[in-house]
Amino acid sequence: MVKLFLVVLIICLAFSLFACLLKIFHIYGKINEVTEILSEVEINSTNRKALIKDTELLAPLVYQVNHIVYTYEERLHELQTADETNKQLMTSLSHDVRTPLTTLIGYLDAAHNGLVEGQEREEYIETARQRAYDLKEYIDVLFDWFRLNSNEFSLSVEATEIAELTRCILKDWIPVFREKALDYDIEIPMKRLMVNIDGDGYSRVINNLVQNVLAHSHANEIQIIMRNIEKYVEIRVQDDGVGISKDDLQHIFERLYKCDKGRSEKGSGLGLAITRQIIERMGGTISVESKLNEYTVFIIKFFLI
Repeated sequence: MVKLFLVVLIICLAFSLFACLLKIFHIYGKINEVTEILSEVEINSTNRKALIKDTELLAPLVYQVNHIVYTYEERLHELQTADETNKQLMTSLSHDVRTPLTTLIGYLDAAHNGLVEGQEREEYIETARQRAYDLKEYIDVLFDWFRLNSNEFSLSVEATEIAELTRCILKDWIPVFREKALDYDIEIPMKRLMVNIDGDGYSRVINNLVQNVLAHSHANEIQIIMRNIEKYVEIRVQDDGVGISKDDLQHIFERLYKCDKGRSEKGSGLGLAITRQIIERMGGTISVESKLNEYTVFIIKFFLI
C-alpha cells in the first residue's frame, strides 16, 4: 500500500514538474519574443506585435511592450511624414521664392542702370513692387505653416461673439473690393452668436479665404454670408469665378497642392491647408463645393454655445 502511494506521489510530482517546465519554457519563449521585438525597434525595422492570452502571467508586460512599439511606430511615421513634407517645402521654396526674387532683381536692375526711361521705368518699378509683395505674402504663409506645426503654437480658444468679429474683419476688405471693382455681398446677422474660437485664428481663416478669391478665382463677385442654422453657425465664402474641377476638389486642402492652370498659378499651396488646420483645432469644420466656370463656395461651421 505504501509502495503504491509512493508511486502515485512520484507520478504526480513528475507531472507537476513537467507542467512547471512547460510553463517556464513558455514564459522564456515570450520573453525571447519581446526581446526580439525590442531589438527590431532599436534598428527601426519592426511592425510585429506579441500575442498572448489575457489570463497569462506575462500578459500585462506584453501589452505594455505592444503599446510602446505601437506608440514608437506612430511617432516614427509622423517624423518620416514631417521629413518628407519639409523636403517638399524646401523644393517649393527654392522655386517659388527664387522666381519672383529673380524677376524683382531684374526689373530693379533695369530701372537702376538706365535701361528704361520715363513711363516704362515707372512700369518696371511698379512690377518690381508687385513682385516684392508676392514674395512677402509667400514668406508669410510659410512662416504661418512652420509656426502652426511647431510645438510653440497654441490657440486660445474661448467664448467669442463671432458675428461682430466677422464684421470687424470684413470692413477692412471693403476698400480692397472697391479698388479691384469686385462686387460684394456681405450678410451678417445682427444678433449675438457665441462660439468657441480663437479670435486671431478665425481672422486668419477669413482673410485666407477672401485672399484666395482675389488671387485665384478671377471672380466678378464675392459673397460672405453668415447664418444661424439650428445648433451651429455657418459662414459661406462664395465667388462666381472659374471654379475648381472635381479632380482638384478632393485635394484642395492638401499641403502644397495647387489647382490646374484655369486658376492663378500664384500661391504656396499651403494657404487652404493652414485654413483647415486652424478651423479643426478650434473644433470647427470646413468643406468646399464648386462647379467649373460658375462658382466656388467654402463652408465653415462652428457649434453655438
